Amino acid sequence: MKLAVIGTGYVGLVSGVCFAELGNHVICVDKDHAKVELLKSGIVPIYEPGLKELMDSNTKIGRLSFTSELDQSVQESDVIILAVGTPSLPSGEADLQYIEQAARDISSALNGFKTIMTKSTVPVGTNEKIKAIIRSQTDHEFEIVSVPEFLREGSAVRDTFHPDRIVIGIERKEAAANIVELHRPLTENIIVTDIRSAEMIKYASNAFLATKISFINEIANICEKVGADVTKVAEGMGYDKRIGASFLNAGIGYGGSCFPKDTQALIQIAGNVDYDFKLLKSVVDVNNGQRFNIIHKLESILDDLYGKTIAIWGLAFKPDTDDVRAAPAFDIINSLLKRGALVRAYDPVATENFKQSIQHDNLYYSKTAEDAARQADALCIVTEWREFRQLSLQEIRSWLKTPNLIDGRNIYTEEELLNTDFVYYSVGRPKLNNGVREGAPILL
Repeated sequence: MKLAVIGTGYVGLVSGVCFAELGNHVICVDKDHAKVELLKSGIVPIYEPGLKELMDSNTKIGRLSFTSELDQSVQESDVIILAVGTPSLPSGEADLQYIEQAARDISSALNGFKTIMTKSTVPVGTNEKIKAIIRSQTDHEFEIVSVPEFLREGSAVRDTFHPDRIVIGIERKEAAANIVELHRPLTENIIVTDIRSAEMIKYASNAFLATKISFINEIANICEKVGADVTKVAEGMGYDKRIGASFLNAGIGYGGSCFPKDTQALIQIAGNVDYDFKLLKSVVDVNNGQRFNIIHKLESILDDLYGKTIAIWGLAFKPDTDDVRAAPAFDIINSLLKRGALVRAYDPVATENFKQSIQHDNLYYSKTAEDAARQADALCIVTEWREFRQLSLQEIRSWLKTPNLIDGRNIYTEEELLNTDFVYYSVGRPKLNNGVREGAPILL
């Protein structure tokens, strides 16, 4: 098929590249001329494993191109994919100005029947607004389809090619045939439903996953107080098919562009129809507070943080991405700076993005994990990068001034801490002091 993807952000770029890899002819459109020129030269503006290789190969064979010319791209394509951003407004509601403008731009460019497919995450009823905007400005026939994306940053290419399901929302089922065929190479699990249900499926899915994360973090906090091990608790829960093992890793909470934005948007959607979504509000509150447990644990070890050097490993909200939106590291580092600590921060790929938001005389951005940790009073692991897991504890100990380790992502096991002198705090597991549980025996 001939596709035009409007917007080359995370969703648009990954979708466009992957649809090209499936054999379609794809034009990716963006108003940002500088960004388009970078893409044309083979520079990928986001960090996503495997994306550049696919982009280069499909550009080379002519199935993938980039442009700022929306009119021509729309006219040359059969399917128009809307993938522009819908960021949060101060109220928490989704800002629809970009998708509404894209709808107006598309309507003026139509030269015949087109299928307009929305992949942007939008509140329930938005596709009807898009249809009304386009219908008011053109006599050409078109079909509106909602196909929400379920990509995870860091594994977005894999998620595109191996989705759990494809959701297609459409007014007339018979009109879904070409969109079904477009996605059939990816999976047989294709759900065709009405548009409003498709819009809600996206929000409901992310809200449920966020709920699982906040739930296991609450369980972790209780585990610390009663001497249980949340990793064992989660393992025991995960074998129950009704629960499942995914999203039961206790830590310092979720971040990124999806969960924070979508949970707030769903709370607002509920509020707009006079429904108080108490459960989801609690999920957000738990998540916002969870990251500060690192500060509390540091204070329990060091008491006064003023003048102390704290190493932070990990600035991205999750590994394998350079995305720092709503990353827990922001709140943690700001709290440390307010307490007068000296912060040495390191991330394998996200440092430059993080720098754009925080500059401080007491904040130093290190080029290596060793540089950040050397002579620090404590080390905090904030993002579970594979690089950190591959370092030996003996090596890490040799860098630190004092053996204080706050593992916010539970990347180490109790067995690994045996025969070390670390004071070790994790999430949802008893504190270890010199390799020994405080207040409880080690169970091996």
